[in-house]
Amino acid sequence: MTSLDSRSLEQRRWLVRSMAASGRGHLASACSILEICRVLYHDVLRIDPDAPAWPERDRFILSKGHGCLALYLQLAERGFFPLEELLQVSHDGAPLGGHPEAGRAPGIEWSTGSLGHGLSVGLGMAVAARLHGAKHRVFVLLGDGECNEGSVWEAALAAVQHRATNLVALVDYNRQQCYAATEAVVALEPLRAKWESFGWAVAEVDGHDVAALRATLGAAPLADVRPMVVICHTVKGKGFPELEGNPVWHHSAKFTPADATRLLAQLDAAESAAATTGNGDA
Repeated sequence: MTSLDSRSLEQRRWLVRSMAASGRGHLASACSILEICRVLYHDVLRIDPDAPAWPERDRFILSKGHGCLALYLQLAERGFFPLEELLQVSHDGAPLGGHPEAGRAPGIEWSTGSLGHGLSVGLGMAVAARLHGAKHRVFVLLGDGECNEGSVWEAALAAVQHRATNLVALVDYNRQQCYAATEAVVALEPLRAKWESFGWAVAEVDGHDVAALRATLGAAPLADVRPMVVICHTVKGKGFPELEGNPVWHHSAKFTPADATRLLAQLDAAESAAATTGNGDA
């Protein structure tokens, strides 16, 4: 698994600041998908922050809505709203909640949080676009634990039937879910073969390798007559040794100032180590 560049480390500092301000949230889940969201919003998606409802924009649905800090950060960096909004996440009356809510802040395409619905919604958007002759693409980011839901596979089956070539599913394959390892709860392997058997074009990538993500996601769609899924191999809690693969950190209800100080120090140490090895921005 690749090491993180300085920009990814700085983005994680913002996640910690947001957690410290709210006192709770899903930090490990956001770290798992941070590079995927970064590449989508800065290199792949056709969007216009000055016109969030531009009809020709690509759509992105964060089906695993609990990882929303990663999405909020990219939207803020792209100018949909000020970065300071990240310090109000989950506060009473704030537009950014513990899960994304469409209509509360610009750039959020669909309200998510109840797992298993994002791919069906994305499929509907993709088919509607094709029927209306629109050229935009629809990207849906799924959790691997979320792939336990039968509704995910119903949508996968229907997407091939409807030749949704403008639909791209991404699986955050960190192999951890709320209470245990994914394989211990409901085994997904062989995951690639399952998607292929449903008729999808499949790619796999290191989900923290910015250059590899750019190359893979920038090539979407991958096939002329099939939808595409990208299995992103990730680490839950990536960037923080005490979070990585630790189910205790799936959700933190009492994130303290001491937690923030300790985690920020871990990022400083990682940045110092990267400087000695010459790992700069990707």
